[in-house]
Amino acid sequence: MLYNKVEICGVNTSQLPVLSEKRKQELLKQIRSGSSEAREEMIKGNLRLVLSVIQRFAGRGENPDDLFQVGCIGLIKAIDNFNCEKDVRFSTYGVPMIIGEIRRYLRDYNAVRVSRSIRDTAYKAMQIKEQLQLRLDREPTVEEIAKELDIPKESVVIALEAIVEPVSLYEPVYSDGADTIYVMDQIGDSSDENNWLDEIAMKEAINSLDEREKRILSLRFFRGRTQTEVAEEIGISQAQVSRLEKAALSKIKKEL
Repeated sequence: MLYNKVEICGVNTSQLPVLSEKRKQELLKQIRSGSSEAREEMIKGNLRLVLSVIQRFAGRGENPDDLFQVGCIGLIKAIDNFNCEKDVRFSTYGVPMIIGEIRRYLRDYNAVRVSRSIRDTAYKAMQIKEQLQLRLDREPTVEEIAKELDIPKESVVIALEAIVEPVSLYEPVYSDGADTIYVMDQIGDSSDENNWLDEIAMKEAINSLDEREKRILSLRFFRGRTQTEVAEEIGISQAQVSRLEKAALSKIKKEL
C-alpha cells in the first residue's frame, strides 16, 4: 500500500486544514469548556499530524487506512487528556500518544504470542507512563513506572521488551540511495574468517545504524556512560536505551 496516496479512509489528505499554534490553544480551552464544535475542529485540524506519524510505519506491510484510523484514536485521546496549563506544544504531547496507540494496535495483532500476565503488565506500564509523562512533563524513568505499579523495575523492562513487534526479514536497515540492505541480507555464512571481509562487514553494520543508535553505542562503549546517564543525556528512558542498545548490537552481530 502507498503511504503518499491522496485519499485515506475517505479523507482527501491534500485538503486537510492546518491550524496555527495559537488557534490550537484557543480550541483546547473551548474544549475544556465543553464545546463539541471546537473538539471537532481540533481533530480535523490535526489529521495531518496523524498522517505524518503513520509515515514512520511504512514498509511493514500494514494497511495505511487501518493505521490512520488507529492514529486518529490516539489523536482524540491526546486532545481529551491534554493539559492546557502546561507550557507544551500540543504536537509534543500528541505525537507520542498517536505512536503509542499505533504500537498497541500492532502488538495486539502480533504473530508472536506473549503470556497474558506479561501483556497485562506491559499495558499497565504504558498507561502509567503516559500518565506520568503528562504529570511530570517529561519522560518517566523505569523506576518511577515500577513504583507506581508497585512491582520490581526488572518486571517492567521484561514486560515492555516482550511485546516489541518482531522485525520482518524484508525490513530495510540501510540504503545509500541505490541498493537497499534488508535484514535477510545480514544473515550469512559465519565460516568466512577473512579479516578484510570482517572489516567491511563491521563498517556496513555500523552504517546500518541510525544516528541515535550510533550515539548510544558511542556513549556506552567509547565514553563509558551508564544506560541511565545515556538516557538523561538523550532524553529518553533507561528502558529505551537498553532496548536500542540491544537492537544495535544485534544488528552488528548479525552482520558479522
